[in-house]
Amino acid sequence: MSNPKAALIMGSDSDFDKVKGCITKLKEFNIEVEVNVISAHRTPEKAMEYAQNAEANGIDVIICAAGMAAHLGGVVAANTTLPVIGIPIESTFSGMDALLATVQMPPGIPVATVGVNNGTNAGILAAEMLSLKYDYIKPMLKSAREKMAEAVYAKDKAIKEKAAAL
Repeated sequence: MSNPKAALIMGSDSDFDKVKGCITKLKEFNIEVEVNVISAHRTPEKAMEYAQNAEANGIDVIICAAGMAAHLGGVVAANTTLPVIGIPIESTFSGMDALLATVQMPPGIPVATVGVNNGTNAGILAAEMLSLKYDYIKPMLKSAREKMAEAVYAKDKAIKEKAAAL
């Protein structure tokens, strides 16, 4: 079995700083990531062609980051049966326009959607999806959760000590 592969598509290269967390998380879980700039509005044929050929090209999951009208995730989802995760990018209206455009898909064409600018959660969600096929990811996810819990316990202890010293 080959290694898992995710595609990360940005509607604009200006979104790169907001999706770095996604790339980092995918790499932490040893998931290959192919990064692209494809616009649903400026290069719609490329968006459709990419989505239609993604599975044949070894892609397991597609992550789409877009702001404003944010149709990228929907266009991609309409052209593949692979799971599509949307990252709404804040550019106008505090990102609410992108969030609503990404999450409010018609029945039959879902786009799993994470919070505005939350590439980190998109990477983790992709890893969770891929763990169904690639068993090596499951213990890595569990370990990551345990580390988060340990950090909270440490902060809880520190704040209790700080409060007791008052």
